[in-house]
Amino acid sequence: MFARRTAARVITQPSLLAAPSNARNMATLREIELRLKSVRNIEKITKSMKMIASTKLAKAQRAMQSGKLYGEANAEVFETAKEGVTGSRKLFLVLSSDKGLCGGIHSSVTKATRRAFNNAPDSPIPGVSVESDTSVMVIGDKSKAQLSRIYPDNLKLTFNQIGRDVPTFADAAGVADLVVKSGVEYDSVVIIYNKFVSAISYEAAAVEVKGEKALKESEGFKKYEMEDDFTKDLAEFSLANALYATLTESHACEISARRNAMDNASKNAGDMIGSLTMQYNRGRQAAITNELVDIITGASAL
Repeated sequence: MFARRTAARVITQPSLLAAPSNARNMATLREIELRLKSVRNIEKITKSMKMIASTKLAKAQRAMQSGKLYGEANAEVFETAKEGVTGSRKLFLVLSSDKGLCGGIHSSVTKATRRAFNNAPDSPIPGVSVESDTSVMVIGDKSKAQLSRIYPDNLKLTFNQIGRDVPTFADAAGVADLVVKSGVEYDSVVIIYNKFVSAISYEAAAVEVKGEKALKESEGFKKYEMEDDFTKDLAEFSLANALYATLTESHACEISARRNAMDNASKNAGDMIGSLTMQYNRGRQAAITNELVDIITGASAL
């Protein structure tokens, strides 16, 4: 009974439990101050990442220019073999990377793959129908995570740790060797990659590399006497050439997209810092004004 009366008396005395009038304002200012500090730290990180990407971009563009020479050599080979029978069995090889924070660079090739499977009008390989059991291989963990949810039964082989730095021909040759030895039957390989348009834009594109059968049945190659293993080696070498050209171009797109993404993030962080600073100053000024009003009111009452 005594405990109940004591508790009732405590509850009926608001001065014992009520918080100061400016407590909420001070808590809000503290939250704004912590958030402001966090955003400033994020801005430092994004600016550093932008500077790193800017220094890597020039190197990536030089590698892309040298890689395009391999692609041009491939185009000349397939121009000779254009009358060969390509076949309907296609293998899709999607190029992405293991790193994020670079905008929609990975979803771009994923969407292009979906358009190709759906035979959409804006497919990267227009006019070519894709079967439902077409095999897919992915370079990079980002597109692998996206495509494994959409086409889990079509995904045959994945690669990672490719092109952590500027891709080399050894990386492309290693991938081509594993593709040939994977046991997946195909008549041509469709490489879906990001095409470098400018330093601020890119677009999904596709290049088709013909297999051994198309080269062997080509009239241009039938004019010469060749050993049986020649077309097989040439098909694998052509795949490595095309992979090297597209890997270097995709890498340049990734570095460019990361620089642009970090630039936009730094600008957004700067805008947020300005907004939070103004909000903090207004709250601090309001708290000081309330304290001055309380002091003046108390002094006038005395």
